Amino acid sequence: MSDYSRAIKIIKTFEGFNEKAYPDPETGEGPYTLGYGTQYYPDGSPVKKGHCCTKQKAMEYLLKEVNVIGKEIQSLNLGLDSSMLEALISFVHSIGWHPFLYSNIIDICEKENWINAGEEMTRWIFDNQHQVIGNLIERRREEVALFLAELNANAWTSGEILLKAFRNYSAFPNEVRAIRTLETQINPYVLAEFANNFCMTQNPENNLLYTS
Repeated sequence: MSDYSRAIKIIKTFEGFNEKAYPDPETGEGPYTLGYGTQYYPDGSPVKKGHCCTKQKAMEYLLKEVNVIGKEIQSLNLGLDSSMLEALISFVHSIGWHPFLYSNIIDICEKENWINAGEEMTRWIFDNQHQVIGNLIERRREEVALFLAELNANAWTSGEILLKAFRNYSAFPNEVRAIRTLETQINPYVLAEFANNFCMTQNPENNLLYTS
């Protein structure tokens, strides 16, 4: 069995521990869930109403689940690094194997377009009525951060590239196009956080953005 500690940490954080089985929030019936998001026992039988488990058993179930998910993802041969694999384990544990299997994420990963794959993951935050599920926003943020962790660590020149671009910006058409293209590829949550941290405000005198 592999050590998927980072995936397990995300799952435990957002699933929480439930000693007693609870029904699907939307239907009030099955599938039932207990422990750390377990709906099926290791033998394949479903969790049912009235079932209970200890934290020790819940952890056993979770370890079995993440290892099964890990093997299934690895069988797809997507060329993932370890961080990407663990992020997808948490993601699949959240949405289910079949929704993942028929999502666009696999096609995007096959093209090694990792940034767009992370962006696609952030779209999975809605229930069946297309309402945002609050805790999924933060969960997807953590999963995507883990998914891109090694990619970002290896892109050691990215900070210098952006700083140089800011220093030399002259609003030439090619510069504007490059910035707009980059903006469309950035996770909207990351972009909003950048805007807040950069203190972008409007200059009433010349209608230009400036930092305070």
